[in-house]
Amino acid sequence: MAAGTLPPFDPADPLGLDDLLDGTDRALRGTVREWAGERVLPHVAGWHERGEMPDVRGLARELGALGALGMTLTGHGCAGASAVAYGLVCLELEAVDSAVRSLVSVQGSLAMYAIDRFGSPEQRARWLPPMAAGETIGCFALTEPEHGSDPAGMRTRAERRGGDWVLTGRKMWITNGSLAGVAVVWARTDDGVRGFLVPAGTEGFAARDIRHKASLRASVTSELLLDGVRLPADAELPGARGLRAPLGCLGHARYGIVWGALGAARTCFETALDYARTREQFGRPIGGFQLTQAKLADMAVELHKGLLLAWHLGRRMDAGRLRPEQVSFGKLNNVREALEICRTARTVLGANGISFEYPVMRHMANLESVLTYEGTSEMHQLILGKALTGLDAFS
Repeated sequence: MAAGTLPPFDPADPLGLDDLLDGTDRALRGTVREWAGERVLPHVAGWHERGEMPDVRGLARELGALGALGMTLTGHGCAGASAVAYGLVCLELEAVDSAVRSLVSVQGSLAMYAIDRFGSPEQRARWLPPMAAGETIGCFALTEPEHGSDPAGMRTRAERRGGDWVLTGRKMWITNGSLAGVAVVWARTDDGVRGFLVPAGTEGFAARDIRHKASLRASVTSELLLDGVRLPADAELPGARGLRAPLGCLGHARYGIVWGALGAARTCFETALDYARTREQFGRPIGGFQLTQAKLADMAVELHKGLLLAWHLGRRMDAGRLRPEQVSFGKLNNVREALEICRTARTVLGANGISFEYPVMRHMANLESVLTYEGTSEMHQLILGKALTGLDAFS
């Protein structure tokens, strides 16, 4: 191609990655970006500072109308979208705040995915349509106060009492917990780990919000208490047997994080780039100094390498060829690099970087949680280490 016919360099898309997307994907991305910019962005800094997200249920219904809830599932009102389309939605939502992407991830990739994959036809018909519409919010209760990275040690028990199940235990750090109309609760039985659908209002079931968080402050995070919760036999997810079931759901959620974390990184990079072009020191914009340009170049390289990785993993998921180890690869790299981009952006902004007048510190704080949930960096390193060496370092 002759040099004169080359398209101009686009700082927002230096590798021309938009060429990898079809018109439908770009249109969806634009729709979600516009919604997030109008409905969330003007308010989210205040929500974060106050530790609240007003009208979460209203936002959930709007997200349902956009087709963003359980969007890779088919039937029951779900969009049946591609993995890449879902990734783009996660990216645009986390570009405004991780709390919004977490709401969508937990609803669709954990709670709805578990019901769709492991539930009975009756359970799917009952719960998925209102969840896809955002009329019912779900949560996914696996983590416990004493068992985060080691879910095999869970203490929550489910025991047979006649034809019923009785659940007793505690779950911790549960996104959407106090909002949920239904909780997907994982418990140990005499025959191994099983999943159960616990409707809100069931006697013995309670949720209380966790306060005083320094991260994900606009997200509803709860502790769940199960004190002799009696459930009928048909509350059990019939297809879920063993710990592989909830771990499979986590893999689906981790995929969304591979994209979502880059939304936070993109916002911080764009903020730093705009700031560097206008902030003057020593008589000229700081973007004209070599050290600042080196920071911006490194941030752009890692951001767009991460986008290439996310797109590649999305195509593999759509082809049914995405392995769990590859999801760990993406989650480990993209969240780690996104957090470093946010930290570097903070240094470009100097003292202004810690002000909530700019989004950088908020995104940085949120990513500290994203780095941990759905598997810490150390756990994903060990997953990859086992795959590379064939040796299990977990035990």
